Amino acid sequence: MKARLSLGPVLFNWPPEQWRDFYLRVADEADVDAVHVGEVVCSKRQPFVAPHFAAVIDRLRRAGKEVVYSSLALVTNERDAGQMHELCAEGGLTVEINDIGLLRVVGGRPHVIGPLINIYNEGTLAYLADQGAVRACLPPELPLSSIDRLAAVKKIAVEVFTFGRMPLALSARCFHARAHHLHKDGCQFVCGNDPDGLVVETLDRKPFLAVNGMQVMSHTCCNLLGEFATLRKAGVGWFRLSPMSTDMVAVARLYRLVLNKRIDAADGTKQLAELLPGVVFSNGFLKGREGRAFLAADELGA
Repeated sequence: MKARLSLGPVLFNWPPEQWRDFYLRVADEADVDAVHVGEVVCSKRQPFVAPHFAAVIDRLRRAGKEVVYSSLALVTNERDAGQMHELCAEGGLTVEINDIGLLRVVGGRPHVIGPLINIYNEGTLAYLADQGAVRACLPPELPLSSIDRLAAVKKIAVEVFTFGRMPLALSARCFHARAHHLHKDGCQFVCGNDPDGLVVETLDRKPFLAVNGMQVMSHTCCNLLGEFATLRKAGVGWFRLSPMSTDMVAVARLYRLVLNKRIDAADGTKQLAELLPGVVFSNGFLKGREGRAFLAADELGA
């Protein structure tokens, strides 16, 4: 089974022109097999990038990339529901479902399940496969023991979140707005001030989490470069990179080189650290430890 790389949707509120140019460069230069577009976190952001969707999707397709449209993860009003139902019902694009309520709308057509859908056992994964899911990106908090069992469900391809700030939870309230003493309806789109999310500190001023509008994320950056051999042995065929404000073409190149065993994981991590100065890496969830930990390969389960 060939190992494949996917680029997840941009989860942050980037300026529309930056969002467009990011995907156009990905189309031309990034060594990835599938690319996700679409607003996952907040529907209020969607109108800003919507004018660029057609051009971005066309460029990605002409570059030979599989294009997946990622749905909202939290549908909170009738307008959002109508937009998501229209998207899922039209059948023009493969849809990634991030809100389980949209499952019935795709009507059994092939689709992808996103990492914000809770998949914790084989029964759930098999059920989703029976509903038409062809690939499922597992929640980033799963340990290897769970991934190993889920990858054994041969009815569906399993994808693992391997790079980026990990999406952990969503709320109907906007954390970013509250941090700036604003209401959600008058947020002034302050989330756009933090292209990789706003760091949340503990009372003793230690970085703890990050917030991205209505979303809670890890403060650390997931880095599973050193776990590819273990994950491939478990039967994982897809590996997701989640965009951050760095050179994602270079990130994809490093991940591909490690996947293809052209460089080792230690060298890949060293180069990744040079691309992301000051960023803290983590792989603790995979190893059954606290998510912020970063442990060596031989410390699995320690």
